[in-house]
Amino acid sequence: MVTNHQVRLASRPVGLPTRADWAFTEEPVAELGAGTFLVKILYISLDPAMRGWLNESRSYIPPVAIGDVMRALALGRVIASNDPGFAAGDYVSGPFGVQEYSLSDGRAVLKVDPDLAPLPVYLSALGMTGRTAYFGLLEVGQLKPGETVVVSAAAGAVGSIVGQIAKIKGCRAVGIAGGPEKCRYIVDELGFDAAIDYKAQDVRAALKEHCPNGIDVYFDNVGGHILEAALARLAQGARIVICGAISQYNVTGPPKGPSNYMALLVHRASMRGFLAGDYAARDAEATRALAAWRANGRLRSREHIVDGLETFPDTLIKLFTGDHLGKLIIRVADE
Repeated sequence: MVTNHQVRLASRPVGLPTRADWAFTEEPVAELGAGTFLVKILYISLDPAMRGWLNESRSYIPPVAIGDVMRALALGRVIASNDPGFAAGDYVSGPFGVQEYSLSDGRAVLKVDPDLAPLPVYLSALGMTGRTAYFGLLEVGQLKPGETVVVSAAAGAVGSIVGQIAKIKGCRAVGIAGGPEKCRYIVDELGFDAAIDYKAQDVRAALKEHCPNGIDVYFDNVGGHILEAALARLAQGARIVICGAISQYNVTGPPKGPSNYMALLVHRASMRGFLAGDYAARDAEATRALAAWRANGRLRSREHIVDGLETFPDTLIKLFTGDHLGKLIIRVADE
């Protein structure tokens, strides 16, 4: 009998999650039923959205229930199957949760090709992360050649892809990141035109310097005062893409909204939120484009991998402290 180790939600966090909010459990791996298959999980994706899933409030998806296995995208290998669409040995990604094994019925599960790219990349540039950047910038942002794009959390998983796609599409890319290492990374390695260190610079003054004609597309991952700074520098007809607001996820009081939202009226701009899942029917299109750009060297990604399922509570916190570079992933087992 194979034992499945799991991480379950023990209590709803107030502010930043702590180890006390999680319970480590184990149980026998469930038996296969008709049309199901068993996945041995190799890698788990850590995403800022996970913090929102812990709150018992109205959202685009029900919250994780107390006592449930923590929700997460993950990647693994099929080790047994009663589903004709999936065979033992297939590598797959899907909503498998924070655990060692997952029994799946195939919904929202995608096969991945380990010969095309290293497996962690399918949770990064070739996964939901890459598709979020692709659809957010090109569809929601309606990017046009020659425009100026500003992206916050630019050294993070999504932001780093956004800036590179902007460059591929013939635009100017300005990234906002925290600290000199991250700023050097997005300019020297990823090809951004400029970087703004929000920890050391006046963001409004820096946006004025690097965006003399204003911001055409602002891709927001952080909210708060960075969003306000971007709103103060919009070009006529600008588009603000709301992907996330990580600066607000752990606040215990009312979240900080932009006080200068009337800039949308003045500049005839628009602000729109989205989910990558809104474009699920076009996942293959996005993956083909991202894979082609990666193959010809125009798209790079960095995966920050931490070993061990037991590290989940502490590794999750790295998302909110900025103590990582690129896409944050937990390695559960060797390939």
